[in-house]
Amino acid sequence: MAAAISTSSAVTEPQAAEQRFLLHGVPWWTYVALRDALDQTGIRMTYSDGELELMSPSELHEESKRLLGRLLEAWAEEKDIDLRAFGSTTFRAESEKRGLEPDECYTLGPKAKDAPPHLAIEIVVGSPLLDELAVYAGLNVLEVWRWRPSVGRVEVLRLTGGEYQPRERSELLPELDLELLARFVRPGESDTHAVRAYRAALRGG
Repeated sequence: MAAAISTSSAVTEPQAAEQRFLLHGVPWWTYVALRDALDQTGIRMTYSDGELELMSPSELHEESKRLLGRLLEAWAEEKDIDLRAFGSTTFRAESEKRGLEPDECYTLGPKAKDAPPHLAIEIVVGSPLLDELAVYAGLNVLEVWRWRPSVGRVEVLRLTGGEYQPRERSELLPELDLELLARFVRPGESDTHAVRAYRAALRGG
């Protein structure tokens, strides 16, 4: 017998042009099939024990996440840190009934097979319908950074005892000055100029 799946109303953020839908009663196999079938569409999916959120990211969301990622990668190059990027790879754990795609994600050094990333970055433009942090905790991602364009700073959350706790600095990258990095996340301006200016600031120029 097919599972009964219900849906809540679409949530649209007019200013951000993001749409979010929440489906209820979605079996794990349905989530996996949908994710695999729609892998190249740009639709983001967050799954938590039968609840499935679908999100169409806005231009601001995508511009912010890419620029933040480029700046972090520039810092790693300048400091010779072995940071490895996995973009918006889908991570899921059937045993935990959790799955999602980070906006950006990284490991320090090589990534073990089927292991989660060490660090995930989430851009918060609209209002999520599912608790993404609970999903990340189920996947055992050590650190999550959240960036809200309206606030303009990086919020660092560290997995401790199965829950995320705020931190002043990244424990994975303790030498990184997040306040300095945040100054160069300026959507709407040239990414190239922002990264070049950030590199100059790192070099003291």
